[in-house]
Amino acid sequence: MSTSPHSAADWVGRDLGSRTVQWDERDAILFALAVGARADDLDLVYERELRVLPTFGLTLGQWGPDELGSRGAFPVGTSLHGSQQLVVHDELPPAGQATLSARVDNVWDKGSAAIFDVSVSCDHFTAVWSIFAPGCGGFGGDRGPGVAVAESLSPATSVRTASNAAALYRLCGDRHAIHIDPVAARAIGQDRPILHGLATLATSAVALARHRGAHPADLASLSGRFRSVVLPGDELRIDVTDSPTDGFVVAGPQGVVIDNAVATFGR
Repeated sequence: MSTSPHSAADWVGRDLGSRTVQWDERDAILFALAVGARADDLDLVYERELRVLPTFGLTLGQWGPDELGSRGAFPVGTSLHGSQQLVVHDELPPAGQATLSARVDNVWDKGSAAIFDVSVSCDHFTAVWSIFAPGCGGFGGDRGPGVAVAESLSPATSVRTASNAAALYRLCGDRHAIHIDPVAARAIGQDRPILHGLATLATSAVALARHRGAHPADLASLSGRFRSVVLPGDELRIDVTDSPTDGFVVAGPQGVVIDNAVATFGR
């Protein structure tokens, strides 16, 4: 399929197929460790009475946007993961399988670029990847929803990412070279491998749960827009909105890394 500006709208509503995925306790524990679980968080890192972090589901559904890219909808080499949404329907079991279905919900016309919204859903969750694709806009489509006006913020908490966070997280499914290979990282203008955006989002959700006195496995919904990179070992500052909207912003040494973010806990 061509990636010309006039073809982007043709992907709206496209079925990307279904996949049955499997996982076990080891997968869930590795993920928890990669996104900030501590050794004494026994119900996140020990098989006995293990609970699965809902953001683990995003590793199970990553094939959806990857499938769209492989079909030629957008140029994989220059497109970016713009934002992420997750709505939890039911807690994932410590081990099991699920059949996930993927489709293109929307394609928004941003002029010089397009945004492809790819949803992946199963009984346990629905997630939406928004892929920012330069060169695919200009087809006369709807620009889509605007970015929410920034609210006033108050400092909430901070968390330091582990120096091996990217090396751990890539074993959960996303093995792109920029997260492990210094040569690949330098090719995109970074001094060393960067942390996955979804790892940053999941790590922030764990820290935010602790700040709110909630259990991180009780995450009910999560969303955020990715702004800049995080390097493994960076300390992240999490500020929360002053109004009762469950909103938050994450900043690191490179500036704001996630904004327009919302996390709710309890189902």
